[in-house]
Amino acid sequence: MATDWLTAQQAAEELGISVLTFYDWLAQSDCGEFVLRGTAVEIKYFQGGRRGQGRIRIEKSEIGRIKEEMRVKPQTRIHRHRATNSKQFPGITVPLGRPD
Repeated sequence: MATDWLTAQQAAEELGISVLTFYDWLAQSDCGEFVLRGTAVEIKYFQGGRRGQGRIRIEKSEIGRIKEEMRVKPQTRIHRHRATNSKQFPGITVPLGRPD
């Protein structure tokens, strides 16, 4: 099974962001602070070199997963009842009287 690898530049282009933003996302992911659309996301990537200072490589499937996390998913609107407007007691929005 052959895996397609992308460089940081190619991954940033694929996501439609700058390379600096991509590096920032990786740093946030390393700290566990990266959030996309309200969901914590962990980015899995490889970095070679003796002390992890080499070039970054990321799988193409991982970029696809990140893109899917970025996708906007419309949600159904919750219908709420309007508060009753009481002219005698402004600010009170519940019916007055003894509870049943």
